[in-house]
Amino acid sequence: MDYEKLSEILRFSTPKSLLIVTWNNLLKELFCPFEVKVLKAVDNLKEGDRLWVQEIKVTTELKTVYIINDTAYYYYYFDIM
Repeated sequence: MDYEKLSEILRFSTPKSLLIVTWNNLLKELFCPFEVKVLKAVDNLKEGDRLWVQEIKVTTELKTVYIINDTAYYYYYFDIM
């Protein structure tokens, strides 16, 4: 993906909120900080730990990354509480 296409997609994103679809198909905006639970141990985080997401970023491959304690982690290691 070239940077022009990426910038067009990221134009609608913000590092302080995340759009989610709830279990009953409602679209909601979740604002930082929000709590997550670790699903799979990664780095120094243990499965079951509860942490707070400070910011949300997106990689050039359009993968969501959570900033937790100033460290970036892919979203799929966590469950939103």
